[in-house]
Amino acid sequence: MASSGIVKAMCLVLIAVALVAPLAEAAISCGMVVSDLAPCLSYLRGGNDIPAACCGGIKSLYGAAKTTPDRQAVCNCLKSLAGSYSSINFNKAAGLPGKCGVSIPYKIAPSTDCSK
Repeated sequence: MASSGIVKAMCLVLIAVALVAPLAEAAISCGMVVSDLAPCLSYLRGGNDIPAACCGGIKSLYGAAKTTPDRQAVCNCLKSLAGSYSSINFNKAAGLPGKCGVSIPYKIAPSTDCSK
């Protein structure tokens, strides 16, 4: 049977590792989202044609968002940006990924719950 001193030391080591271990963080910043999706603004504000750079940005962002924290960061950024830009057509925004050949698991809308 291990002595209580060894058990206490092991517990302290485990606690220290748990406190120092990095939490899962998103690798995608809101700045990246803005940069990738900026070419889409003209379309989302009433334009008729989707710029090629818009679909390129959507595909780039989709490829970069590999983890749940990444996808949540993108979702939260999109929600935050939705209130910052005037005259965005949210029906166009919701359909944009599909028109660019990308399938995402949530609707782009201010009401989207990014925690799920």
